[in-house]
Amino acid sequence: MPYSTHGLSAETIALLTEAGLRQLDVESLAVRALQEDVDGGVDVTTVATVPMEQRGRLALVARGGGVVAGLVVARAIFDVVCGDDMTCDVSVEEGSHVEPGTELMAVTSSTHNLLRAERPALNAVSHLSGIATATRAWVAAVANTDAGIRDTRKTTPGLRGVEKYAVRVGGGLNHRMNLADAALVKDNHVEALGGVDEAFRAVRRAFPEIPIEVEVDTLEQLDVAIDAGADLILLDNFSVEEMAEAVRRTSGRALLEASGGLTLDQAAAVAATGVDHLAVGALTHSSPVLDIGADLTVVSEES
Repeated sequence: MPYSTHGLSAETIALLTEAGLRQLDVESLAVRALQEDVDGGVDVTTVATVPMEQRGRLALVARGGGVVAGLVVARAIFDVVCGDDMTCDVSVEEGSHVEPGTELMAVTSSTHNLLRAERPALNAVSHLSGIATATRAWVAAVANTDAGIRDTRKTTPGLRGVEKYAVRVGGGLNHRMNLADAALVKDNHVEALGGVDEAFRAVRRAFPEIPIEVEVDTLEQLDVAIDAGADLILLDNFSVEEMAEAVRRTSGRALLEASGGLTLDQAAAVAATGVDHLAVGALTHSSPVLDIGADLTVVSEES
């Protein structure tokens, strides 16, 4: 028997909009996650063991401590599976730090529907909460400075929107969402055109209104980027001492972003140099998931 899917409720759509998430992106993500879990078949274990008429309450519960993100995405997944046949109670706000044993949300519906949505919903909340938790740790590490923690485009294919949302929930800042948002002149662009100044001016001529960030590997390239008029300069693999010198040379004429293998242990020292941002790709490509489980309680055997 093929499974049916449903659209998102008006309440879920409103919550996604408030969170800065695009309805189409989240809905298509939910559908894909559910489809890959059955691949045109059925959940053979649930079909064999659970009466069709049974109803249950599925609670998502934190097994570890951390920052919660992605409950609105989980809600969308339950919407797609359950349609109007569900009630959803959310116990904590996105961005809350929770302790082990905290109930995050609970959905009441057909047990078949709940078990179909369980793993995709858990995957979403665990992954996004892991990103938010890691981001919060980085933000705390630079709290006594003016530096911000920014993500990168090193995201999971198809998940960029929700992963960058999790960074925001954790207190971090988003770099560009896509290649059209802003220009970032990197080493390969410089190689293609023959120099930092040439590459910068080529972008400025083609897109006079767009912000331009320039990646530099040396203090000499920094001087060129400053003179060219770069809005933001990315210091790639600079030492802490070189970053401090870069801040001195720039003297407020451009924003500076530290990048390249930064670790949490280094964060405070890097931020103390006076750079404006720390670019942390690890937020989205290496954050461990937050341990979250799902507990089912049978409500009734009648529909």
